[in-house]
This record gives sequence, C-alpha cells and structure tokens, in this order.
Amino acid sequence: MNPSPNIEPIPFLSNNQVAIDTLRLDQIHPIISGNKWYKLRYYVHEAIKSQANTIASFGGPYSNHLVALAYEAKENGLKCIGYVRSNEGEPITPTLQEAIDYGMDIVFVGRTLFQEKKNELLHQNYPSTNKLYFIDEGGYGALGAKGASTMISDWAPMNRSNESVHFSNIHIVNPIHEYDYIICAVGTGTMIAGVINAVEKHQNMIGIPVLKNEGTIHSEIIELLEDKNAAFTLLHEFHQGGYAKTTPAQINFMNRLWEHASIPTDIVYTGKVFYAAEQLMQANYFNPKSKVLIIHSGGLQGNRSLPKGVLHF
Repeated sequence: MNPSPNIEPIPFLSNNQVAIDTLRLDQIHPIISGNKWYKLRYYVHEAIKSQANTIASFGGPYSNHLVALAYEAKENGLKCIGYVRSNEGEPITPTLQEAIDYGMDIVFVGRTLFQEKKNELLHQNYPSTNKLYFIDEGGYGALGAKGASTMISDWAPMNRSNESVHFSNIHIVNPIHEYDYIICAVGTGTMIAGVINAVEKHQNMIGIPVLKNEGTIHSEIIELLEDKNAAFTLLHEFHQGGYAKTTPAQINFMNRLWEHASIPTDIVYTGKVFYAAEQLMQANYFNPKSKVLIIHSGGLQGNRSLPKGVLHF
C-alpha cells in the first residue's frame, strides 16, 4: 500500500500557458486501485466495528468497486456478497472471476430492474444487521465521501518522507491546494463530493460525468457536501456515448497518452477525464498561467471488455 501517491506533470497535455499534472491514485495498490481504497476505508472500519461478518455491495460485470471490495473483505477476514447488474447464465467476466477468486459470492440481479432491487435491499437492510453490512453501489454515501476527502487531506509534505516529522505552530501547505483547477471523473458522485469537501474555496472543481443524460447527479453530489453551497462544475459533453461506452477517438487518445506519458487509463472513467482535459485545453477553457490537477482515480477493469490489441498497454 502506497499512502502517498505521486503527482506527475503531463507535458503531453500542457502548454506554455497552462500546466497539467495528475495525482496517480492508480499507483497506491495493485488491486484496490485508486479511489476505491479511499471510498471503502470507513465502510470497512464501520463493518468491523459493528461486528458484521459479511459485507455486501452492488456493481456491474466489469466493476472496479466489486473487485476492490472482494479483496478488502478477504484481507479483513470478512465474507463478501456482490449483487451484479447481469443475468444468471451469462458468461462470467474476467472481472467477476477475479472477485470470486478473492472470495466474493455473486448474486445476479438482472439489468432491467437492477436499481429497484438494489434500493429494496438497501432499504431492508438499513440500518445494517449485526451480521450483514451493506454498501451502496460505488461506495456512495457519507462514509464514502468522507473517505474520498482523505485523498486530498492526507496528501501533505510530511507524507513524502519515511521519517516521522512533528511540526509546532507551523501551517503546512498541502501542495494540492496550490492548483487552480481540479478535475475528476464522476460516476456515483461520491469521489467528487469528498474532494469538494477537502479543497480550498478558491479552487475550481470540475467533474466529468461518465453517464449520458444523468439528470440527478448534481443533487446526489450536493447531498454529500458539508457545505451545500460549495461551488463545482459538471461538464456533461464528454461521456463518449454513455456509461461503459467509448469511441474510436477516445481509444486513439488513450493510446497516445500511454505512448507519450506512460499513463494507463480505462474506457469508463479515467480515459474520459484525461481526454476531456485535452479538449478543454484546445478550447482554451482554462485561464492563462493556471495549474490543473487531474485525479487519476484508478481501476482498469472496464478495459477487459475490449478485444485484445485495441489498447497498447
């Protein structure tokens, strides 16, 4: 586990007016990649504290969240159930097989009524029973946002050294607070809500929703904010056709990013947010002399849905 992910410059996306860097959350752990560890940390802690022996959640057949949860449950001696947006009898994806290998029991919920069945299970099990602890899809909820905020608040100069450093009467400036813009992908809205709770008021928070025609995401983010009037911007034109959809242009960009910067991305989340940043740069969206930070939220499971050779990494 690497608790202090690197911040790396991306000359490929920058120019002489705007500097773009990325927070490499994808490097913190080979399995619990990126924001998944942060969003799950307090849920798992609460499940253990409540003496639950089983933890359950929801996701699709290529869910980064379910794989991360299965591994985290195994590491903490918990049983695990994954309710999957898929039908029994369909092929087991490599992602689901990985979750099964970590000990997750899979329950196929189907696609058409997935949200209704998910909400019914959550309602029936809230508050969670003593033995079974439920987490909403993608870690959505107050504890998920609380964990996501630590990806910003925990990143400080003292984390960059193995030595124990003590400061007295000194204000430590978090380097992330020096950025003018912070950009991240938006799925459930949990990560961006946590980040908004942790950044400074002068920073421009930009979210790139990965779902098409997502009419409720703005209110779902606000629900998790400590300051309901906190400012943020959602740019809805970069979804590439909808959730888990992609385009040849996005694939081409992901390969160019890998070739120029050795940064792997996925078709569902991070490929869209980095590609959006390139298009925003071309449109002169950012103010001159700005510093931009892209949060690489990790997770490459969605790429397993592509034929081999489409991506160069």
